Amino acid sequence: MEVYMSYLFSDKVFYHIYALGMGNCPKRNDFACPAGDFFERLAGQLDGFRGLGCNALLIGPVFESSAHGYDTVDYYHIERRLGNNERFKEFCRLCHEKGFAVVLDAVFNHTGRDFFAFKDIQRHGYGSAYKDWYVNLDFSRRSAQGDCFEYEGWAGCKDLVKLNVDNGAVREHLFGAVKMWIEEFGIDGLRLDAADVLSKNFLDALGSFCRNIKPDFWLMGEVVHGDYSGWARGGRLDSVTNYQIYKALWSCLNDQNMYELSYNLNKEYNSENGMYKESALYNFVDNHDVNRAVSALASPEQHIHLLYGLLFTIPGIPSIYYGSEYGIRGVRKNNCDYELRPSLPPFGMLPDFTQPGFDAGFIRTSIAAFARIREQHPALRHGSYRQEFIANRQFAFWRECSEERILIIVNSDFGQGFISLPSVPAGEYESLTDGTVYHSDNLKGLQLAPCSILILRKRG
Repeated sequence: MEVYMSYLFSDKVFYHIYALGMGNCPKRNDFACPAGDFFERLAGQLDGFRGLGCNALLIGPVFESSAHGYDTVDYYHIERRLGNNERFKEFCRLCHEKGFAVVLDAVFNHTGRDFFAFKDIQRHGYGSAYKDWYVNLDFSRRSAQGDCFEYEGWAGCKDLVKLNVDNGAVREHLFGAVKMWIEEFGIDGLRLDAADVLSKNFLDALGSFCRNIKPDFWLMGEVVHGDYSGWARGGRLDSVTNYQIYKALWSCLNDQNMYELSYNLNKEYNSENGMYKESALYNFVDNHDVNRAVSALASPEQHIHLLYGLLFTIPGIPSIYYGSEYGIRGVRKNNCDYELRPSLPPFGMLPDFTQPGFDAGFIRTSIAAFARIREQHPALRHGSYRQEFIANRQFAFWRECSEERILIIVNSDFGQGFISLPSVPAGEYESLTDGTVYHSDNLKGLQLAPCSILILRKRG
């Protein structure tokens, strides 16, 4: 396996926004409405995101589309339901002024049916100059949508028409848009939608193109299954969505089986032979495609603090999905993601959205505290990973770098947990949450509070 070192963006904490949902936009674009004011409203929340500990924004599709943003119509113009190019340019300028990196969702695997090239094929059939812009067009039969040809849709969805990204004219069009996004808006990176089905040749060419314009440009791919090193490698992508760790994070708590998380962390990040130990993968506990964190947890009141504590202490780049810091719930329905992508009412009304019995302020305070600890300690941002102890409901691991050594100890049990760490180096260990000092002798027989996490920095 090729060894690729990429800690680019390892100092970031993302706030992930699905813009069309958060902005309470109409479900479909009428292509006639005036420019929306979403980015002006979002600008007013930047200080709040900063207070949460975030210093990067991942913003879901923002370019003109027919419905949900992933059915792109125009890569060169901001979605009118959100705003326009000038308003977005000003928003990006303000983000940079306040210290935020701006990363956009780039949808290159497919377009919507209203995209100009597809419309031209509908009009001219085999005679269209754009017939090679899409894959697997079949002019010998009609589509179920009434087109004079059949075509391939992403994952069988016929509203998302699969582009031929290895076609030179398609690349020229897409790369031209990316050049505009970098030069006009000053964006800092892209999240590549459906990267796991994009041509690797295309990804290599895109990586080279972007870095020739902006050497520190960050590319992250949506990859659900497989060996991530096929995507996160030199000259290609800097990072991918870490779905393996996402699943292990909530599942190990629900099943009271910390072995699931420890197995995946060892496989990915073990300091000796971890598959991705030289990469900073993108970690999350929820997003626009999966159940909200409080809905995924069987006992959210007891375990939400641990879930975010782990997110901010394991290797990788943490991400907070908009609204989850207030404990809002949401479950994916068959063929419907709207519950995962809601508008947010004024925060004084959020109890209508949150999990019953939740102290929403506690979640936000916990996230901010963990983010602050991570920001202050380089071992948590780019240090190595090494397991120290594992049992069904207790887990301890090290994050280490040349500047410091940090020991994280977790008890997921609903009662007190006992942990013995006889082999930890002698000395004193300071809690980064409350300042309590433990001697190594204390760690040879430590009683842990129910559902608790200790983050200890070795002194000296």
